[in-house]
Amino acid sequence: MTIKKHALLTVLSVTAFSGWAQDSTSQTDNNDTVVVTANRFPQPVSTVLAATTIVTRDQIDRWQSKSLIDVMRRLPGVDIAQNGGLGQSSSMFIRGTNSSHVLILIDGIRLNQAGITGSSDLSQIPISLVQKIEYIRGPSSAVYGSDAIGGVVNIITTRDKLGTTLSAGIGSNGYQSYDAATQQKLGDDTVGTFAGNYTYTRGYDVVANLPDNYGDPRQPDRDGFMSKTLYGSLLHNFNDNLSGFIRGYGFDNRTAYDGDYSYTAPYDALIDTQQLYSQTWDTGLRYNQGIYATQLIGSYSHTKTYNYDPRYGMYNASATLDDIEQYNVQWGNTVQAWHGTISGGLDWQKQTTTPGTDYLSEGYEQRNTGVYATTQQLFGPVTVEGALRNDDNSQFGQHTTWQSSAAYEFIDGYRFIASYGTAYKAPNLGQVYSENYGNINLRPEQSKQWEGAFEGLTGPVTWRVGGYKNEITNLIDSDPVTYRYYNIGEAKIKGVEATASFDTGPLSHQLSYDYVDARDAQTNEPLLRRAKQQVKYELDWQIEQIDWAVTYHYLGERYDEDYNSGNTVKLGGVSLWDVAASYPITSHLTVRARIANLFNQDYETVYGYATPGREYFLSGSYTF
Repeated sequence: MTIKKHALLTVLSVTAFSGWAQDSTSQTDNNDTVVVTANRFPQPVSTVLAATTIVTRDQIDRWQSKSLIDVMRRLPGVDIAQNGGLGQSSSMFIRGTNSSHVLILIDGIRLNQAGITGSSDLSQIPISLVQKIEYIRGPSSAVYGSDAIGGVVNIITTRDKLGTTLSAGIGSNGYQSYDAATQQKLGDDTVGTFAGNYTYTRGYDVVANLPDNYGDPRQPDRDGFMSKTLYGSLLHNFNDNLSGFIRGYGFDNRTAYDGDYSYTAPYDALIDTQQLYSQTWDTGLRYNQGIYATQLIGSYSHTKTYNYDPRYGMYNASATLDDIEQYNVQWGNTVQAWHGTISGGLDWQKQTTTPGTDYLSEGYEQRNTGVYATTQQLFGPVTVEGALRNDDNSQFGQHTTWQSSAAYEFIDGYRFIASYGTAYKAPNLGQVYSENYGNINLRPEQSKQWEGAFEGLTGPVTWRVGGYKNEITNLIDSDPVTYRYYNIGEAKIKGVEATASFDTGPLSHQLSYDYVDARDAQTNEPLLRRAKQQVKYELDWQIEQIDWAVTYHYLGERYDEDYNSGNTVKLGGVSLWDVAASYPITSHLTVRARIANLFNQDYETVYGYATPGREYFLSGSYTF
């Protein structure tokens, strides 16, 4: 727990390359996991001042999670609202902020949907891609720019072990999944990784309420999901100081949901199927020499999302298409200087859309250039962090954000942390350019957040308790008379977050508690779909080579809107239990079983949409 200056300096020299790629899985000499997302340079997680959670692939396998949503709902500060089961539309709220106030990165590069449609849907990201997650809570716009008001989730795809793994699984609602991955040395200086996955479920009928008031019928059908994923990468070391990589991945998802009648002919078309095609390519060079490291990365991604009636097909006039291309260039530098580390660089991004995307009749182009600097410095028992960033956006001009934190280790192993940060969320294209509802004069939503926390190591217990206050202004909302978007909203969020981890004999415990009071600052009404209280607990132990994992989640009461009547409804709290076990039959073959929602609780996270009941899963993996 004690912050050691030499730990930060050691990890910088050891992991400069992998850290800048946003894919570090290295460890320091004291077994302290290295993270790169918090300040854009590699550092031991114990030195990060922001609340941080790391999820490894081993944990995902222990939980036997079938989706990224299932992983994230277990973490502190996270509240998930989903319109049903696997693959259905979802929203993630961090510390009571909007779902659009979460920045989602894959290998350090932002997903391309958020700037166009407002937020990213984690239900569409294949769990097979995820090898590690670095999750930072609190404002991070001074490091990454728009969206990072509530926090940052960095999904890392890089594998850290040579070898080949073949996996297969089956489960309730017709679930089946097949996975193959290999990582091999191709000569002395090159490592190649190749992976593929197929996942399918018949699903179940997600809508639990009656037909709506707009004439759309109840659809008593199964709302299934199918996903196909391919991944490949090459890493080459040219010499001791210079390396390069190229990486590509893509996924093809089809989701059935309960939808609406078409607004264009043929008017009997019932839009209830989504087809998503996504591909991403990136390449980069890394160089380090002594105390200095630098990296240059270029990236291209392209997504096409069709919503259509299967009777007419995705190319019918009744179908819609969101077609988005994104180009990224990132240049980052880090140097050991003074009493710590300084990082700085430039991010450039261009997004283009075709006509019809986000219901806009024309295609648009949006460009953003961000320049940033971050630092962490250690002065005996005091650690200070700072970040400053300026973004120049073709849509709304320039915007500057900053943040600072300080920690005082008043007793060996105990410290107090105080922080303040500003953040913002840029308006999306539909809010600006819609013919009927858009407003070209919209300004970014802005946030100011204060936080104070104590953390320490008391006996076997590593713990952290903190409180925060977040004021968000210029929230974009529609005028109740004209329905056009304006900066007319405000929100005030207060919260307490507590986490603890400890071992008692063979048992390992992880515990978190969240209290969130998120309100509309003008009406004092609670913000929708946020639970006021959550408790999350994980218990792990091993008996006779069987590895057991039991998780408990109390999801407190919250409010939602009945869009048929316009009334606010209360959704009751619920206690959820999962149990999973794995057994290594041989050193190569492992079998796993899981029961999700063990006591078959009937609950909703979105009003009118049924969540899965009790589900059973069985899988096996062979590694060689």
